Amino acid sequence: MSVIPGAQLHGIAGVHLYGAPAGRLVDITVDGTTVAGVLPHDPARVPAATSDENWLDLHGYTVFPAAADPHAHLDKALSHDLVNPPAGDLDGAIASWVKAADGFTEEDILDRARRAAWLMLAQGTTAVRTHVDVYPSDDSSLSSAAFRGIRALTRLQEELAGLMTLQIVALVPAHTPDDQVTALTGGALDAGADLVGGAPHLAGDPLAQTDALLDVAEARGVGCDLHTDEFLAGSSGDRALTVHRYAGRVIGWPADRIRGAGHCCRLSQMDASELADTASSLKDAGIHVIALPATNLYLQGGDGTQGLHERGIAPLTALRDHGVAVAAGGDNIRDPFNPTGRGDPLETASLLVTAAHQTPEQAIDLVTVDARTALGLPPAGPVPGQTADLLCIRAPDTPGHPTAATFLAAAPADRTVISGGRLAAQTTLTTHLPDLRPVG
Repeated sequence: MSVIPGAQLHGIAGVHLYGAPAGRLVDITVDGTTVAGVLPHDPARVPAATSDENWLDLHGYTVFPAAADPHAHLDKALSHDLVNPPAGDLDGAIASWVKAADGFTEEDILDRARRAAWLMLAQGTTAVRTHVDVYPSDDSSLSSAAFRGIRALTRLQEELAGLMTLQIVALVPAHTPDDQVTALTGGALDAGADLVGGAPHLAGDPLAQTDALLDVAEARGVGCDLHTDEFLAGSSGDRALTVHRYAGRVIGWPADRIRGAGHCCRLSQMDASELADTASSLKDAGIHVIALPATNLYLQGGDGTQGLHERGIAPLTALRDHGVAVAAGGDNIRDPFNPTGRGDPLETASLLVTAAHQTPEQAIDLVTVDARTALGLPPAGPVPGQTADLLCIRAPDTPGHPTAATFLAAAPADRTVISGGRLAAQTTLTTHLPDLRPVG
Protein backbone atom coordinates (compact mmCIF):
# COMPACT_ATOMS: atom_id res chain seq x y z
CA MET A 1 0.00 0.00 0.00
CA SER A 2 1.44 3.38 -0.95
CA VAL A 3 1.58 6.19 1.55
CA ILE A 4 -0.26 9.35 0.59
CA PRO A 5 1.91 12.50 0.72
CA GLY A 6 0.99 14.46 3.82
CA ALA A 7 0.10 11.33 5.79
CA GLN A 8 1.32 10.90 9.35
CA LEU A 9 3.86 8.09 9.56
CA HIS A 10 4.36 5.42 12.20
CA GLY A 11 7.79 4.47 10.93
CA ILE A 12 10.20 3.51 8.16
CA ALA A 13 11.81 0.12 7.75
CA GLY A 14 15.11 -1.21 6.44
CA VAL A 15 17.15 1.98 6.21
CA HIS A 16 20.81 2.75 6.73
CA LEU A 17 21.77 5.62 9.02
CA TYR A 18 24.18 8.16 7.55
CA GLY A 19 27.55 7.61 9.20
CA ALA A 20 26.75 4.12 10.51
CA PRO A 21 28.83 1.05 9.59
CA ALA A 22 28.05 -0.68 6.31
CA GLY A 23 25.34 -3.32 6.42
CA ARG A 24 23.73 -2.11 9.64
CA LEU A 25 20.05 -1.57 8.85
CA VAL A 26 17.52 -0.05 11.22
CA ASP A 27 13.82 0.64 11.58
CA ILE A 28 12.80 4.11 12.76
CA THR A 29 9.55 4.55 14.68
CA VAL A 30 7.75 7.88 14.84
CA ASP A 31 5.38 9.22 17.47
CA GLY A 32 3.64 12.33 16.20
CA THR A 33 6.33 14.84 15.27
CA THR A 34 9.11 13.04 17.14
CA VAL A 35 11.43 10.12 16.46
CA ALA A 36 10.37 7.53 19.03
CA GLY A 37 12.96 4.83 18.43
CA VAL A 38 15.78 3.58 16.23
CA LEU A 39 15.75 -0.21 16.32
CA PRO A 40 17.80 -2.95 14.66
CA HIS A 41 16.03 -3.90 11.47
CA ASP A 42 13.47 -6.66 11.90
CA PRO A 43 12.45 -8.26 8.57
CA ALA A 44 9.09 -9.03 10.16
CA ARG A 45 8.33 -5.34 9.99
CA VAL A 46 8.61 -5.29 6.20
CA PRO A 47 5.19 -6.87 5.55
CA ALA A 48 3.71 -4.20 7.81
CA ALA A 49 5.58 -1.54 5.90
CA THR A 50 4.14 -2.75 2.61
CA SER A 51 0.56 -3.08 3.87
CA ASP A 52 0.25 -0.29 6.45
CA GLU A 53 -0.30 3.15 4.97
CA ASN A 54 1.55 4.64 7.94
CA TRP A 55 4.79 2.71 7.35
CA LEU A 56 7.36 3.02 4.57
CA ASP A 57 9.68 0.29 3.35
CA LEU A 58 12.81 2.18 2.33
CA HIS A 59 15.33 -0.59 1.76
CA GLY A 60 18.28 0.82 -0.16
CA TYR A 61 17.92 4.31 1.34
CA THR A 62 20.22 6.18 3.71
CA VAL A 63 18.67 8.51 6.29
CA PHE A 64 20.11 11.97 6.97
CA PRO A 65 18.80 14.80 9.12
CA ALA A 66 16.59 16.90 6.87
CA ALA A 67 18.25 19.93 5.33
CA ALA A 68 17.57 23.51 6.36
CA ASP A 69 18.35 26.69 4.46
CA PRO A 70 19.20 29.70 6.65
CA HIS A 71 19.36 32.20 3.78
CA ALA A 72 16.97 32.25 0.82
CA HIS A 73 15.11 34.86 -1.24
CA LEU A 74 11.84 33.19 -2.15
CA ASP A 75 10.26 36.46 -3.24
CA LYS A 76 12.89 36.75 -5.98
CA ALA A 77 12.97 33.05 -6.93
CA LEU A 78 12.40 31.98 -10.54
CA SER A 79 12.47 35.57 -11.80
CA HIS A 80 15.68 35.49 -13.83
CA ASP A 81 14.03 35.12 -17.22
CA LEU A 82 11.51 37.82 -16.36
CA VAL A 83 14.17 40.34 -15.35
CA ASN A 84 16.92 39.58 -17.92
CA PRO A 85 19.72 40.94 -15.72
CA PRO A 86 23.39 41.51 -16.59
CA ALA A 87 25.67 38.59 -15.79
CA GLY A 88 27.78 38.17 -12.69
CA ASP A 89 27.57 41.62 -11.12
CA LEU A 90 26.04 42.46 -7.73
CA ASP A 91 25.29 46.11 -8.48
CA GLY A 92 23.80 45.19 -11.84
CA ALA A 93 21.68 42.46 -10.30
CA ILE A 94 20.34 44.87 -7.69
CA ALA A 95 19.57 47.55 -10.27
CA SER A 96 17.78 45.12 -12.59
CA TRP A 97 15.72 43.72 -9.72
CA VAL A 98 14.72 47.16 -8.43
CA LYS A 99 13.62 48.16 -11.93
CA ALA A 100 11.56 45.00 -12.46
CA ALA A 101 10.10 44.66 -8.96
CA ASP A 102 7.49 47.38 -9.43
CA GLY A 103 5.77 45.13 -11.95
CA PHE A 104 5.40 42.15 -9.60
CA THR A 105 2.12 41.84 -7.71
CA GLU A 106 1.51 40.04 -4.44
CA GLU A 107 0.06 37.10 -6.39
CA ASP A 108 3.09 36.98 -8.70
CA ILE A 109 5.41 36.84 -5.71
CA LEU A 110 3.33 34.17 -3.97
CA ASP A 111 3.21 31.97 -7.06
CA ARG A 112 6.97 31.99 -7.62
CA ALA A 113 7.75 31.62 -3.91
CA ARG A 114 5.39 28.67 -3.63
CA ARG A 115 6.98 26.87 -6.58
CA ALA A 116 10.46 27.47 -5.17
CA ALA A 117 9.44 26.26 -1.71
CA TRP A 118 7.98 23.04 -3.13
CA LEU A 119 11.18 22.54 -5.10
CA MET A 120 13.25 22.88 -1.93
CA LEU A 121 10.94 20.62 0.07
CA ALA A 122 11.05 17.89 -2.56
CA GLN A 123 14.85 17.89 -2.38
CA GLY A 124 14.97 17.59 1.39
CA THR A 125 14.75 21.06 2.94
CA THR A 126 12.13 21.31 5.69
CA ALA A 127 13.07 24.68 7.21
CA VAL A 128 13.86 27.92 5.37
CA ARG A 129 14.70 31.46 6.40
CA THR A 130 13.75 33.74 3.55
CA HIS A 131 14.63 37.40 3.20
CA VAL A 132 11.77 39.36 1.65
CA ASP A 133 12.06 42.80 0.12
CA VAL A 134 10.20 45.72 1.63
CA TYR A 135 9.69 48.34 -1.06
CA PRO A 136 10.45 52.01 -0.34
CA SER A 137 7.26 53.96 0.20
CA ASP A 138 5.89 56.89 2.15
CA ASP A 139 2.94 54.65 3.06
CA SER A 140 3.72 52.33 5.98
CA SER A 141 0.14 51.07 6.46
CA LEU A 142 -0.28 47.29 6.44
CA SER A 143 -2.12 47.44 3.11
CA SER A 144 0.71 49.37 1.49
CA ALA A 145 2.33 48.01 -1.65
CA ALA A 146 5.57 48.27 0.33
CA PHE A 147 4.64 45.06 2.15
CA ARG A 148 3.21 42.98 -0.72
CA GLY A 149 6.17 40.60 -0.55
CA ILE A 150 5.78 40.17 3.20
CA ARG A 151 2.05 39.51 2.79
CA ALA A 152 2.72 36.94 0.06
CA LEU A 153 5.23 35.07 2.19
CA THR A 154 3.05 35.08 5.30
CA ARG A 155 0.35 33.44 3.19
CA LEU A 156 2.87 30.84 2.05
CA GLN A 157 4.00 30.38 5.65
CA GLU A 158 0.43 29.43 6.56
CA GLU A 159 0.07 27.12 3.55
CA LEU A 160 3.23 25.20 4.43
CA ALA A 161 2.57 24.89 8.16
CA GLY A 162 3.34 21.35 9.28
CA LEU A 163 5.47 20.61 6.21
CA MET A 164 8.03 23.41 6.13
CA THR A 165 9.09 25.87 8.80
CA LEU A 166 9.33 29.27 7.13
CA GLN A 167 10.99 32.26 8.81
CA ILE A 168 10.48 35.66 7.19
CA VAL A 169 13.13 38.38 7.35
CA ALA A 170 12.15 41.95 6.48
CA LEU A 171 14.73 43.16 3.97
CA VAL A 172 14.59 46.93 3.57
CA PRO A 173 16.84 47.67 0.56
CA ALA A 174 20.00 49.59 1.38
CA HIS A 175 19.06 52.45 -0.94
CA THR A 176 15.97 53.20 1.17
CA PRO A 177 16.07 56.77 2.51
CA ASP A 178 17.23 56.84 6.12
CA ASP A 179 13.99 58.37 7.36
CA GLN A 180 12.02 55.40 5.96
CA VAL A 181 14.20 52.55 7.24
CA THR A 182 12.78 52.49 10.77
CA ALA A 183 9.13 52.94 9.77
CA LEU A 184 9.25 50.36 6.98
CA THR A 185 11.08 47.78 9.07
CA GLY A 186 8.59 48.17 11.90
CA GLY A 187 5.71 48.03 9.43
CA ALA A 188 7.08 44.82 7.94
CA LEU A 189 7.13 43.22 11.39
CA ASP A 190 3.52 44.31 11.88
CA ALA A 191 2.70 42.76 8.49
CA GLY A 192 4.04 39.37 9.58
CA ALA A 193 7.83 39.34 9.28
CA ASP A 194 9.61 37.42 12.03
CA LEU A 195 13.06 39.03 11.94
CA VAL A 196 14.79 42.27 11.04
CA GLY A 197 17.08 42.19 8.01
CA GLY A 198 18.95 44.50 5.71
CA ALA A 199 22.15 45.02 3.75
CA PRO A 200 23.66 47.99 5.57
CA HIS A 201 27.11 47.57 4.01
CA LEU A 202 25.55 48.92 0.79
CA ALA A 203 24.00 51.98 2.43
CA GLY A 204 25.38 55.49 2.17
CA ASP A 205 26.24 55.30 5.86
CA PRO A 206 26.67 51.58 6.65
CA LEU A 207 27.17 51.99 10.39
CA ALA A 208 24.20 54.31 10.81
CA GLN A 209 21.93 51.90 8.96
CA THR A 210 23.25 48.97 11.02
CA ASP A 211 22.33 50.89 14.16
CA ALA A 212 18.91 51.84 12.81
CA LEU A 213 18.02 48.23 11.99
CA LEU A 214 19.25 46.93 15.33
CA ASP A 215 17.36 49.68 17.14
CA VAL A 216 14.14 48.30 15.64
CA ALA A 217 15.06 44.71 16.54
CA GLU A 218 15.80 45.68 20.12
CA ALA A 219 12.68 47.80 20.49
CA ARG A 220 10.52 44.93 19.20
CA GLY A 221 12.39 42.12 20.97
CA VAL A 222 13.03 40.16 17.78
CA GLY A 223 16.11 38.66 16.18
CA CYS A 224 18.11 39.93 13.24
CA ASP A 225 19.75 38.46 10.15
CA LEU A 226 21.82 40.92 8.14
CA HIS A 227 23.54 40.71 4.78
CA THR A 228 27.00 41.48 6.08
CA ASP A 229 30.00 42.91 4.21
CA GLU A 230 29.23 41.26 0.87
CA PHE A 231 32.24 42.63 -0.99
CA LEU A 232 35.92 41.85 -1.50
CA ALA A 233 38.95 43.88 -0.51
CA GLY A 234 39.49 45.50 -3.89
CA SER A 235 35.88 46.56 -4.35
CA SER A 236 35.20 48.25 -1.02
CA GLY A 237 36.51 51.76 -1.67
CA ASP A 238 36.06 53.57 1.63
CA ARG A 239 33.13 51.34 2.60
CA ALA A 240 33.05 50.69 6.35
CA LEU A 241 32.89 47.16 7.69
CA THR A 242 29.64 46.52 9.53
CA VAL A 243 30.51 43.22 11.19
CA HIS A 244 32.18 44.77 14.24
CA ARG A 245 29.35 47.23 14.85
CA TYR A 246 26.86 44.38 14.51
CA ALA A 247 28.75 42.20 16.99
CA GLY A 248 29.16 45.00 19.49
CA ARG A 249 25.46 45.80 19.43
CA VAL A 250 24.12 42.25 19.95
CA ILE A 251 26.65 40.87 22.44
CA GLY A 252 24.24 41.55 25.30
CA TRP A 253 21.17 40.08 23.63
CA PRO A 254 19.40 37.09 25.22
CA ALA A 255 21.16 33.88 24.22
CA ASP A 256 18.13 32.50 22.39
CA ARG A 257 17.56 35.59 20.24
CA ILE A 258 18.55 34.97 16.63
CA ARG A 259 21.46 36.89 15.18
CA GLY A 260 22.73 35.84 11.75
CA ALA A 261 25.30 37.30 9.38
CA GLY A 262 24.98 36.22 5.77
CA HIS A 263 27.69 36.34 3.10
CA CYS A 264 30.62 37.87 5.09
CA CYS A 265 32.70 37.81 1.89
CA ARG A 266 35.11 40.47 3.11
CA LEU A 267 36.25 38.16 5.90
CA SER A 268 37.83 35.90 3.28
CA GLN A 269 40.28 38.73 2.43
CA MET A 270 41.46 39.38 5.99
CA ASP A 271 44.92 38.45 7.18
CA ALA A 272 45.22 35.97 10.04
CA SER A 273 45.42 38.62 12.75
CA GLU A 274 42.45 40.67 11.55
CA LEU A 275 40.37 37.54 11.02
CA ALA A 276 41.21 36.27 14.51
CA ASP A 277 40.01 39.55 16.04
CA THR A 278 36.85 39.52 13.94
CA ALA A 279 36.14 35.88 14.76
CA SER A 280 36.54 36.60 18.46
CA SER A 281 33.93 39.36 18.21
CA LEU A 282 31.54 37.10 16.30
CA LYS A 283 31.96 34.25 18.78
CA ASP A 284 31.42 36.47 21.82
CA ALA A 285 28.33 38.01 20.21
CA GLY A 286 26.82 34.61 19.35
CA ILE A 287 26.44 35.50 15.68
CA HIS A 288 26.00 32.67 13.20
CA VAL A 289 27.96 33.24 10.00
CA ILE A 290 26.10 31.88 6.99
CA ALA A 291 28.18 31.13 3.89
CA LEU A 292 26.44 31.26 0.50
CA PRO A 293 28.83 29.66 -1.98
CA ALA A 294 26.73 29.55 -5.14
CA THR A 295 25.73 33.20 -5.21
CA ASN A 296 29.03 34.60 -3.99
CA LEU A 297 31.07 32.57 -6.46
CA TYR A 298 28.83 34.03 -9.16
CA LEU A 299 28.77 37.66 -8.01
CA GLN A 300 32.17 38.25 -6.42
CA GLY A 301 35.69 38.21 -7.85
CA GLY A 302 34.81 37.94 -11.52
CA ASP A 303 35.78 41.38 -12.78
CA GLY A 304 39.50 40.55 -12.91
CA THR A 305 40.43 44.21 -12.41
CA GLN A 306 43.44 43.22 -10.34
CA GLY A 307 44.36 40.23 -12.45
CA LEU A 308 42.89 38.02 -9.75
CA HIS A 309 39.79 35.88 -9.51
CA GLU A 310 39.03 35.78 -5.81
CA ARG A 311 36.47 33.62 -4.08
CA GLY A 312 33.76 35.38 -2.16
CA ILE A 313 33.02 32.58 0.33
CA ALA A 314 33.24 33.25 4.06
CA PRO A 315 36.32 31.50 5.55
CA LEU A 316 34.44 28.66 7.20
CA THR A 317 37.37 26.58 8.40
CA ALA A 318 39.12 29.49 10.11
CA LEU A 319 35.89 30.73 11.66
CA ARG A 320 35.03 27.27 12.94
CA ASP A 321 38.54 26.88 14.36
CA HIS A 322 38.02 30.14 16.27
CA GLY A 323 34.76 28.85 17.74
CA VAL A 324 32.33 30.79 15.54
CA ALA A 325 29.03 29.07 14.73
CA VAL A 326 28.82 28.53 10.97
CA ALA A 327 26.25 27.26 8.49
CA ALA A 328 25.57 27.46 4.76
CA GLY A 329 22.64 28.14 2.46
CA GLY A 330 21.61 28.17 -1.18
CA ASP A 331 20.59 31.85 -1.31
CA ASN A 332 19.13 32.43 -4.78
CA ILE A 333 17.09 30.20 -7.08
CA ARG A 334 17.21 31.29 -10.73
CA ASP A 335 16.96 35.02 -10.13
CA PRO A 336 19.14 38.03 -11.05
CA PHE A 337 21.64 37.11 -8.34
CA ASN A 338 22.17 33.52 -9.51
CA PRO A 339 20.71 32.19 -12.77
CA THR A 340 21.46 28.54 -11.95
CA GLY A 341 20.40 27.97 -8.32
CA ARG A 342 18.19 24.92 -8.03
CA GLY A 343 17.28 24.69 -4.36
CA ASP A 344 19.19 21.45 -3.74
CA PRO A 345 21.11 21.24 -0.44
CA LEU A 346 23.44 18.66 -1.98
CA GLU A 347 24.45 21.23 -4.60
CA THR A 348 25.35 23.70 -1.86
CA ALA A 349 27.26 21.02 0.03
CA SER A 350 29.15 20.00 -3.10
CA LEU A 351 30.25 23.59 -3.68
CA LEU A 352 31.42 23.78 -0.08
CA VAL A 353 33.74 20.85 -0.79
CA THR A 354 35.15 22.05 -4.10
CA ALA A 355 35.32 25.80 -3.47
CA ALA A 356 35.42 26.21 0.33
CA HIS A 357 37.65 23.22 1.11
CA GLN A 358 35.26 21.59 3.55
CA THR A 359 35.28 17.83 4.01
CA PRO A 360 32.19 16.10 2.60
CA GLU A 361 31.09 15.37 6.16
CA GLN A 362 31.49 19.01 7.22
CA ALA A 363 29.64 20.15 4.11
CA ILE A 364 26.65 17.92 4.87
CA ASP A 365 26.58 19.19 8.46
CA LEU A 366 26.65 22.80 7.26
CA VAL A 367 23.41 22.37 5.30
CA THR A 368 21.65 20.12 7.84
CA VAL A 369 22.37 20.22 11.58
CA ASP A 370 24.39 23.47 11.50
CA ALA A 371 21.81 25.22 9.33
CA ARG A 372 19.01 24.17 11.63
CA THR A 373 20.94 25.48 14.63
CA ALA A 374 21.36 28.82 12.84
CA LEU A 375 17.57 28.94 12.48
CA GLY A 376 17.18 28.53 16.24
CA LEU A 377 15.25 25.27 15.82
CA PRO A 378 15.50 22.17 18.02
CA PRO A 379 17.61 19.27 16.71
CA ALA A 380 16.07 17.06 14.06
CA GLY A 381 17.20 13.74 12.68
CA PRO A 382 17.13 9.96 13.15
CA VAL A 383 17.76 10.14 16.90
CA PRO A 384 15.18 9.23 19.57
CA GLY A 385 13.61 12.36 21.00
CA GLN A 386 14.54 14.61 18.09
CA THR A 387 12.11 16.16 15.63
CA ALA A 388 11.18 13.71 12.88
CA ASP A 389 12.49 15.79 9.99
CA LEU A 390 14.36 13.25 7.86
CA LEU A 391 15.88 13.14 4.39
CA CYS A 392 16.04 9.62 2.98
CA ILE A 393 18.19 9.26 -0.15
CA ARG A 394 18.54 6.13 -2.27
CA ALA A 395 22.16 5.04 -2.07
CA PRO A 396 24.07 5.53 -5.33
CA ASP A 397 25.12 2.47 -7.32
CA THR A 398 28.79 2.39 -6.42
CA PRO A 399 31.45 -0.20 -5.60
CA GLY A 400 31.65 -0.56 -1.85
CA HIS A 401 29.75 1.34 0.81
CA PRO A 402 28.70 4.86 -0.32
CA THR A 403 30.40 7.65 1.60
CA ALA A 404 29.40 11.26 2.16
CA ALA A 405 31.45 12.20 -0.90
CA THR A 406 29.56 9.67 -3.03
CA PHE A 407 26.19 11.13 -2.07
CA LEU A 408 27.39 14.64 -2.92
CA ALA A 409 28.88 13.52 -6.23
CA ALA A 410 25.83 11.55 -7.34
CA ALA A 411 23.16 13.81 -5.80
CA PRO A 412 20.58 11.03 -6.27
CA ALA A 413 17.14 12.19 -7.33
CA ASP A 414 15.39 9.38 -5.44
CA ARG A 415 14.51 11.07 -2.16
CA THR A 416 11.84 10.67 0.49
CA VAL A 417 11.33 13.66 2.76
CA ILE A 418 9.68 13.43 6.17
CA SER A 419 8.70 16.61 8.00
CA GLY A 420 7.33 16.56 11.51
CA GLY A 421 6.62 12.86 11.15
CA ARG A 422 4.61 13.36 7.94
CA LEU A 423 5.49 12.20 4.45
CA ALA A 424 6.24 15.55 2.84
CA ALA A 425 7.58 14.50 -0.56
CA GLN A 426 8.68 11.42 -2.47
CA THR A 427 10.62 11.45 -5.74
CA THR A 428 11.55 8.37 -7.76
CA LEU A 429 13.58 8.56 -10.97
CA THR A 430 13.39 5.82 -13.58
CA THR A 431 16.14 5.51 -16.21
CA HIS A 432 15.84 3.29 -19.30
CA LEU A 433 19.03 2.15 -21.04
CA PRO A 434 19.62 -0.21 -23.98
CA ASP A 435 20.35 -3.86 -23.27
CA LEU A 436 24.06 -4.04 -24.03
CA ARG A 437 25.93 -7.33 -24.11
CA PRO A 438 29.48 -7.62 -22.74
CA VAL A 439 32.16 -7.80 -25.43
CA GLY A 440 34.75 -10.57 -25.25
